[in-house]
Amino acid sequence: MTSPADRARMGRAVRKQVARSSHGRWTPAADRPDPLRLLQRQAAGRVVELLPIRYGRMSVSPFTFLRGAAAVMAADLAAVPNTGLTVQLCGDAHLLNFGVFASPERALLFDLNDFDETLAGPFEWDVKRLAASVAVAARDRGHGDGRAWRAALAAAGSYRRAMRQLAEQGELAVWYQRIDPYAVLPVIRERKRRGRAEANLERARGRTSLQALDKLTEVRNGRRRIIDDPPLLEPVGERATRAVDKIFSEYRSTLPEERRLLLDRYRFVDAARKVVGVGSVGTRCFIILLTGRDAQDPLFLQLKEAVPSVLEDHLPADGHAHHGHRVVAGQRLMQATGDIFLGWTSGPEGRHFYCRQLRDMKGSAVVETMGPAVLRQYAELCGTALARAHARSGDRIAIAGYLGKADAFDRAVADFALHYADQTVSDHAALTAAVSGGDIIATSGV
Repeated sequence: MTSPADRARMGRAVRKQVARSSHGRWTPAADRPDPLRLLQRQAAGRVVELLPIRYGRMSVSPFTFLRGAAAVMAADLAAVPNTGLTVQLCGDAHLLNFGVFASPERALLFDLNDFDETLAGPFEWDVKRLAASVAVAARDRGHGDGRAWRAALAAAGSYRRAMRQLAEQGELAVWYQRIDPYAVLPVIRERKRRGRAEANLERARGRTSLQALDKLTEVRNGRRRIIDDPPLLEPVGERATRAVDKIFSEYRSTLPEERRLLLDRYRFVDAARKVVGVGSVGTRCFIILLTGRDAQDPLFLQLKEAVPSVLEDHLPADGHAHHGHRVVAGQRLMQATGDIFLGWTSGPEGRHFYCRQLRDMKGSAVVETMGPAVLRQYAELCGTALARAHARSGDRIAIAGYLGKADAFDRAVADFALHYADQTVSDHAALTAAVSGGDIIATSGV
């Protein structure tokens, strides 16, 4: 077995192939794929009538463009040398794919919460996407390049420091590592901002299936039904309901035995198609309402289509023939603790799906209201969470050896983040021009 010292030396040796300072460079290649063509190619097989919503949401700002353009950034990252230090990647580690949710013990945790693009790959791809999203968000907020650079630096720096700390810990200690969002509150110095953060956490506690029952359903003809709010929320017809019911029964078989018993205590009530996210718009997504003891004991599940990861054009396949299984396996590997109803299934036409709770005390940050100091602190928290997730699957000691004690990697990634923010502004402008010219149809405000 390779010793920790040898693993650290191996990580340091990688610097000779890919210098830490090299991560700061970004110049689009002469043969860089057209980002709009990448997006249109990715849209193949999606629900056509929903695609204008996707483009409309991406058109709002460079930050919303970046959120929906994971495929574009994956192609860009694949065009430059990588460290070969492999972890289970989130694949879409932007700021809003972190948040709070409840553990099975009902404690709030802070962690990654989106794994549609997960795949094994070089650790720095996630770090660069996180840092770029920080820089783009800071610019969108009008913070200026200096503050945007420092916020991106905070994300990369916290990742490096957390990884070095994790490299000193034992295997079980790393596996059991958790981030308590309440423990972060004392670092928020300004009382007003700390109070706002506390209020956000309490709101997350209230985001449950029972709260969703009031918001997403109504009583029609004496029966509880999901509301009709097209195109964002549309109850499915009787034929589609039968298909969802079949998909649901197959999903049950992927749960552990004790979870199947729990699920069997609920009965199917209704299902509807739901539009979610930015980059995911157009993939098939359903919400399913079940009830347990009585009508006031609801459970909302989200059944979401799992399509090939945007990373699969650039990295080796991970051995999962089913994309729902890939998403679930990646989430279980990266998250500190998982949704008890997380599973996968196949649907009509061989489409792949995964299933999880729709609302389980989930909450995400409101980046649009963050000042420079809060954004920087939030970026640090995300960097720490990302390091914890990577340490569960990759060689954390080799990665820590590569990163080192100094901030060379941090500064390079912050430089990259600003350069890529420029690229994102350019790509976003190309999209808005295509929309204005009628080449791409976009629906705004949906």
